[in-house]
Order: sequence, then structure tokens, then C-alpha cells
Amino acid sequence: NNEALLSYYRTKFCHFLVDEFQDTNTIQYLWLKIMSQHANSITVVGDDDQSIYGWRGAKIENIKRFETDYAPIKIVRLEQNYRSTSTILAAANALIDNNSGRMGKTLWTQGKKGDLITVYSALNEDDEALFVARSVEKYFNEGGNLGDIGILYRSNAQSRVLEESMVRLGVPYRIY
Repeated sequence: NNEALLSYYRTKFCHFLVDEFQDTNTIQYLWLKIMSQHANSITVVGDDDQSIYGWRGAKIENIKRFETDYAPIKIVRLEQNYRSTSTILAAANALIDNNSGRMGKTLWTQGKKGDLITVYSALNEDDEALFVARSVEKYFNEGGNLGDIGILYRSNAQSRVLEESMVRLGVPYRIY
């Protein structure tokens, strides 16, 4: 029963950690409030600029609500990036600065400046796949290692057209 479960949590846990907090929904937020009533501390990790699950009920407002409901709190912004170039981060900062109601942060890196960003607007999925395959072919022909390349796609249905383009150009590939 719920009361026994709550009693168990109250006696066994003194700290709560919630990761990807920006993707919590209203029920999850309320459940955390109930479970954490007797907690010594609560840590939530989230990025208001990365909320992508609104379609399944996620409420970005939970981050701001947390600030009010659990005051006083300490906010630690993780702004240093170790994977992206400064060119990519400058573009990301310029885009997310336009988000209304955000808590604010400035991403930065000590890494390289990096190449300029290239935008390709494909006509259709065949054109997109051929562009990707040609880009891989060019990288390889310029001395790049095919093992250093990974192609991520939104759904498995896209693999077919990518495979066809790789085969057409004679570019070796593996699907994992």
C-alpha cells in the first residue's frame, strides 16, 4: 500500500536525486514532494533549454516551481562544455538566447574554435542520404578513417535510404 511505501522511503532515504528534471511531469513532481518531505536534501539536475518531452506531459515549469517550493536552494550552472567547439557553442548560445522564460546560461569551452557550421537543406530523404554519403566519401578520400564516423538518424526507417546511397557510392559501412 502507498502509506507503507512512503514510510519505507522516509526511514531509508535521506537524500533524493532526480536527473533530467526538465522532463518531469506534474504527477512525478507531486510524487517527489510527498516522498521528500522528510529528506535531508534534494538534488535535481536539469536543463531548461533541453526539455523535449512536452508531448508526453513534461513540464519545464517544474524547474522554476522547484526554486519556489524548496527555497532556499543553490543553483549550480554547468556551462563548460568538453565535447563541442566554440563555433558550435556560439551558435547554440545565439539560438537558445531566443527562448522565452529561460533561466539563462552561457555555454563555453576551452577547446578549439572549430570549423564553420555548414547548413544543407535537403530536397527530400534521398537527397539528404546522398549528401551524407558524399560527405563520408569526401572525408575518406581526404585521408579520414571511416571508423571515426558515426551517422545517427531519427528512426530505423531512415537506414534504408542511407544504405542505398552508401552502396551507390561504394562507401563501406556497418549498422549497429
